[in-house]
Amino acid sequence: MPGMNQTTRLNQLRTRAARISDLTGTASLLSWDQETLMPRGGTESRAHQLGTLAALIHEHYTNPALGDLLRELRDELGAGNEADETLIVRAMLRQHEQRTKIPSEFVVKRTELSTRAREAWKVARKADDFSQFAPFLTEQFQLARELAGHLGYDSNPYDALLDQFEPGTSFEWIDTRFRTVKPEFQELIRRIAEAQAADGSHAQAARAVHRQVAPKRQLDFSRSMAEAVGFDFSHGRMDSSAHPFTSGPSFLDVRFTTRVQENYFPSCLFAVIHEAGHGMHSQHLRPELYRFPFRYGLALAESQSRFYENIIGRSRAYWNRYYGDMQKTVPEFADVSPETWYRAINAVHPSLIRVEADEVTYGMHIMLRFEIEDAVINGRLKVEDLPGAWNDAMQNYLGVRPESDANGVLQDIHWSQGAIGYFPDYLLGSMLSSQLWDAVQQAIPNATEMVRRGDLGEINRWMADTVQGEGGKFTFAEMAEHATGAEFSSDPYLRYLKEKYSEIYHLA
Repeated sequence: MPGMNQTTRLNQLRTRAARISDLTGTASLLSWDQETLMPRGGTESRAHQLGTLAALIHEHYTNPALGDLLRELRDELGAGNEADETLIVRAMLRQHEQRTKIPSEFVVKRTELSTRAREAWKVARKADDFSQFAPFLTEQFQLARELAGHLGYDSNPYDALLDQFEPGTSFEWIDTRFRTVKPEFQELIRRIAEAQAADGSHAQAARAVHRQVAPKRQLDFSRSMAEAVGFDFSHGRMDSSAHPFTSGPSFLDVRFTTRVQENYFPSCLFAVIHEAGHGMHSQHLRPELYRFPFRYGLALAESQSRFYENIIGRSRAYWNRYYGDMQKTVPEFADVSPETWYRAINAVHPSLIRVEADEVTYGMHIMLRFEIEDAVINGRLKVEDLPGAWNDAMQNYLGVRPESDANGVLQDIHWSQGAIGYFPDYLLGSMLSSQLWDAVQQAIPNATEMVRRGDLGEINRWMADTVQGEGGKFTFAEMAEHATGAEFSSDPYLRYLKEKYSEIYHLA
């Protein structure tokens, strides 16, 4: 594009980027509506609408003129710096180059399938019948393999899928880190089980949270906890869905959902705090990055939700401030002491449902899914054999066996949406959350006291300025170093788990 100066080129990029961002936000809003308000009969028309939007987004992203513009800006801006323009161009050029490998008709087909498959999953899970969902899942895995073929990979097609959710990762990169922590998890689980067998008070405390609480009461208090950690409802809302998630068209309009179990209040409460963490990640985007379509990777996203759910939300310090408020709003817990509540919400117990798993066993749920996805993508496991393989893995990893598909292979919505390669990000994000907490404590020495007072303002500002405001400028590994000054490591996470749970269970 001879004759144009750099400022003109950057303005052209902003115009093109805004179109993509607005279309992506509109698709996100339609997906949110599908999970919350859309009548079941609207599935087919929604599939067509989302397919059309996906094709338009793809068309804008693969426009050769955009590629030329991005390459010229890349050459002019150079590399090796953290300037917004440099990293925006890098991220958008990566998307352009990847998307040009994928046919538009494939994008439409995959989007429409995901819309229909989500509804099939809901029906199958409610009916506890995997066979109703299996044909959709078979096609999703077939399309995932086809997508890997379009994108390209060296030896493992799963690498291309993992890279879609968190750029720069691969099966080997993740597996190396998971294999490092797996024996540590297993040993901690074993030691806690011994402590539980020797002291019945642990089981007694864990039972204390299983109480009938009306849905409205659960939702009202949970919403107040989203506000307490910092979610801004003037730019967001909370609704109900079959599976909690966070979405929304922009940082100015962020929506999240939860679900209620009437006899287990923590399910709703901690889903809300988790999703509020995601929501704050979106809300705290720096305004100058608005309408640039370069979303952060999903492992980085999970570092935020797990930080607020666990590091903050399950801490003794947090409930020092809010437990009295909870007892007033949810009087069913009026006779439960703060210490019993703390032990109960951190009780370690191998269980069937990932989103309700404790911090110690949670990693095993993720590794199970990671290994199963790799096996199916590489043809070592057939979709029709998934329920049995899932149940066997749960028995092997956690010593529990699902009594139904609804509590087993059908419990997560992700595969119905085509999100094959997403699950490992939950554990990577959990690991980074502890590394970030260490950095917070170095920057703010009285951070724990601030949590105890219910004053998260300075902690939230640090997180917004250091992590959340940067959008998708950095890869996961880059953000770890940018935010903490050190390479990504599982050591802080292992240390956090051992210290916290050794204190709760009196481990030597």
